[in-house]
Amino acid sequence: MSIKVRYFASLKESLGRDSDNLEFEQTISVAEVWARAVPAKEMPVNILAAVNMQYVGLDQQVADEDEVAFFPPVTGG
Repeated sequence: MSIKVRYFASLKESLGRDSDNLEFEQTISVAEVWARAVPAKEMPVNILAAVNMQYVGLDQQVADEDEVAFFPPVTGG
């Protein structure tokens, strides 16, 4: 299974890249995508995730050729 992972805003800056292409043997959740794509960094609290441009929960399963996107928590001030 092949998926594309994209990172936006401060996530992109903190990771030093804007995307990854990953291969998996079996179906996994959005949270597992983060764990495999960014093993050295704990998932930020209140992160937003989307699969194929639709916001989803972190337990959403991903399928072959999906695009998973992560957005940092929105802050105001």
